[in-house]
Amino acid sequence: MPIYNLGKKEPQLPSEGSYWVAPDAHVIGNVILGQDVGIWFGSVLRGDNDLIKIGNETNIQENTIIHVDPNTPVTIGNNCTIGHNAIIHGCTIGNNSLVGMGATILNNAKIGNNCLVGAGALVTENKEFPDGMLIIGSPAKAVRELSPEMIKDMTRSSKHYVDNFKKFIKELEEIK
Repeated sequence: MPIYNLGKKEPQLPSEGSYWVAPDAHVIGNVILGQDVGIWFGSVLRGDNDLIKIGNETNIQENTIIHVDPNTPVTIGNNCTIGHNAIIHGCTIGNNSLVGMGATILNNAKIGNNCLVGAGALVTENKEFPDGMLIIGSPAKAVRELSPEMIKDMTRSSKHYVDNFKKFIKELEEIK
């Protein structure tokens, strides 16, 4: 599991078995992982310039990049799903939010709780979105409020990934 200190910057991890970092993912420097976090294949969390904090039961899917500039930490709330190939840079994402595949969220942007950022969206610097919104486009705009059913589905997504990483802890076996 590639987890690295960077000088005096040391990742803070929950107890063994209550998180998962894929064998080719990288967690570097000033990173805090909550309980039941999954960091999937090819993802990089590089906390070299500021803090990256990942909330409980959040999953960071394949090939996602999370990075920070000085004075622009990343905070991702509890029960979030960050889709494949997302770029998360110096921003805040509220609890129970889902960031779609290939979305980019830039410095000082703020995504509220229970939001869905659509696949391929570009959230530009300093943009703020309130709770419960569907956010799509490039540049991204809030187009409507999410229904209670959609919010419930996002919770199911994060729970599924907790179950999935526990399966990978037990069953993943390198064969060559």
